[in-house]
Amino acid sequence: MNVHASFRERRSTLPVLDGLSLTVEQGEFVAIVGPSGCGKSTLFHIIGGLLKPQGGQILMNGQDVTGQRGKISYMPQQPALFPWRTIEDNVLLAGEVSADAPPRAEALADARKWLSSVGLAGFEQAYPHMLSGGMQQRVAFLRALLSPQELMLLDEPFSALDALTRSDMQRWLLDIWEQNRRSVLFITHNIEEALLLADRIYVLSNRPAAVIHEVDVPFDRPRREAITEESAFLERKRQISQWMREEQQKTRLSK
Repeated sequence: MNVHASFRERRSTLPVLDGLSLTVEQGEFVAIVGPSGCGKSTLFHIIGGLLKPQGGQILMNGQDVTGQRGKISYMPQQPALFPWRTIEDNVLLAGEVSADAPPRAEALADARKWLSSVGLAGFEQAYPHMLSGGMQQRVAFLRALLSPQELMLLDEPFSALDALTRSDMQRWLLDIWEQNRRSVLFITHNIEEALLLADRIYVLSNRPAAVIHEVDVPFDRPRREAITEESAFLERKRQISQWMREEQQKTRLSK
């Protein structure tokens, strides 16, 4: 990738990404952690084609897709469901705007199967305001999951949830991903969440962001929360926390 990005202000230029490079293999779950405001969401916007970098390329299966929209599926921090559409129709939305989507009858059958598998059977004709926050997040995730794109970008999808619901959603996501094995790039501020979910973790520096560490997560799958109490897990959590504290300290010293 080697992506560079900056924002222009009236009298200056604010660097955001500084030669940032990362890879996601087929069927791999990769997490990104870094200080708040370091440019993680900007990176997602570039990968998704919403922004163009000042330098570098986004490659997918060896092809340059820089600046092209519709190449990835995206789940933002908030569910972003359309309130006038039923739950079923919200799940089907990604297919409606994609040229690679299956016929509607096939997509509808698939959506109903997945809604049932995640505990939302009977809510197909409900509207978003009738669902809890965790249930809405499941719908948003299924919408991304059932889109035809090979890569899913998940931008802190559980950050707005309470601790108990977040734990439930992490366990649910692990189960669904084990069944589907889509390629995932996942942003989180939660180091424990990254270690629980991911195969690899990229640790970013302060803005302008660059990769300062790449961590292979060695724990066998399928995973459960019990691993968060193991010494190897706690040691990796401590090390990543230390790296991030050092980056935050650099920010304070530079002010």
